[in-house]
Amino acid sequence: MKFENIEIHHLHLVSDSTGETIKGVTRAALAQFQNVIIKRHHWFLVDSQSEMDRVLKTIKEKPGLVFSTFGDKELMFQLEAGCAQLDVPHVGLMDTALNALSGFLGQPIQSAIGKQHTMDEAYFRRIEAMDFALDHDDGQNPVRLAEADVVLVGVSRTSKTPTSIYLANRGIKAANVPLVPGIDPPAVLLELTKPLIVGLTSEPDHLAMIRRSRLKNLSTHSLENYSDIDRIEEELRNARRMFNQHGWPVVDVTRRSIEETAAEIIGLLDRRLEAEGEDLIEL
Repeated sequence: MKFENIEIHHLHLVSDSTGETIKGVTRAALAQFQNVIIKRHHWFLVDSQSEMDRVLKTIKEKPGLVFSTFGDKELMFQLEAGCAQLDVPHVGLMDTALNALSGFLGQPIQSAIGKQHTMDEAYFRRIEAMDFALDHDDGQNPVRLAEADVVLVGVSRTSKTPTSIYLANRGIKAANVPLVPGIDPPAVLLELTKPLIVGLTSEPDHLAMIRRSRLKNLSTHSLENYSDIDRIEEELRNARRMFNQHGWPVVDVTRRSIEETAAEIIGLLDRRLEAEGEDLIEL
């Protein structure tokens, strides 16, 4: 594929963790090359053979360089064997990333220490995304929700705010809308077509524990029903009903760190944009 006489290269990033290491190394390595267009495919939290089969299917369809970080040796062997069968280059990252990119792109490494930290367009995109997340936290400014890349929806204490901030630090405009008993969500939320809307949920007992801790820190008894397990179960049922009604993907945050929740959402966004023929801008 060509665009203005510059070849588009496919780069697959595969990991059984959140992908933080692989993204950081790739970002730093790509900063050493100029005049190339890279289409990155993110495959994070890959933890089963069936998921790896799906990864290899896409690599077959869009062959290119494969970078990986794996703690699971069996999955690593499956990826290595699959890449060898497809005759695509595969690199277990850290030590050989720069040399692999040099050979793949046909360019010598142009040493530029710290170049990935310069105040370029990507830097200002992150700042803009951070401002957007802060301005659209907890349902603020709903009239501008259509400008978001991702809108997170969920009941109280399902990690909406920290996940939004984390996504913003990756250059993704994220807003979040709380579901409050007795209060209808903003009408504009149900009319959105551009942003990816993701429902966040949790197990009732886990959510009750978090809310009790929250009330203790606030030193208040005015919201005693806030941590009541029956109320929480009802809130979660109503939320799940809304998610299903509108066909929104759902992420359970119970056993996930913020990084893992964000990685799941980035994967959903990446696959949606790829299906629409667009690229994910994620830094």
